[in-house]
Amino acid sequence: MFTAWVRCCFQARAGRRTGQGWPLLAFVAVLLGLAGPPAAADGFDLLGLELTRNEEGLLLAYDVQVVLPQAVEQALRKGVPLYFVAHSEVWRPRWYWRDARVAEATRNWRLTWQPLTRRYRVNFGSLSDNYDTLSGALGAIERATRWKLADADRLEGGADHYVEFSFRLDTSQLPRPLQIGFEGEADWELAIERTLAVPPPSPPAAAPSAVLR
Repeated sequence: MFTAWVRCCFQARAGRRTGQGWPLLAFVAVLLGLAGPPAAADGFDLLGLELTRNEEGLLLAYDVQVVLPQAVEQALRKGVPLYFVAHSEVWRPRWYWRDARVAEATRNWRLTWQPLTRRYRVNFGSLSDNYDTLSGALGAIERATRWKLADADRLEGGADHYVEFSFRLDTSQLPRPLQIGFEGEADWELAIERTLAVPPPSPPAAAPSAVLR
């Protein structure tokens, strides 16, 4: 395919001198259009991360794109469960000592392949669901909205706070022999880490004014 593309380009360049190269250029453009955009790279890509602070407390929303490396996906299809962990810690800086951890929150998922039903299963706490495709199963893990990290009264008024967020493939939950086998393998070292400043509290909503009659 690449050789034919190069040959067409040279023919099109020569054809421009004679006014007959435009059909070839159009053909090349069609080939490039059929190729489509480049595939996403293996690993984790953070698409969105946002903190909201209101009367409910501190809420986090994130959106992570997960593309499993081929070695990880093959292990999944051979019966190796995959564990994903989202972890957040809320900190308050202190100039006289180490920063104080105000709160922390963790979410855990277990992804498995069911060979009998040929479906994927995602376990989240006491909940579980089955999916026909890997992309569908990963979609249940990749994003969260309004994840509560701390109650409003845990955040001191007038003080600066920050959040350390991480999303990773957790091999520490695998049986020890598998941990040793995967240790040092780049395909299995998948993680994202970010630090965000906590926004100031939102002003309370104004009460509706009374109508006097």
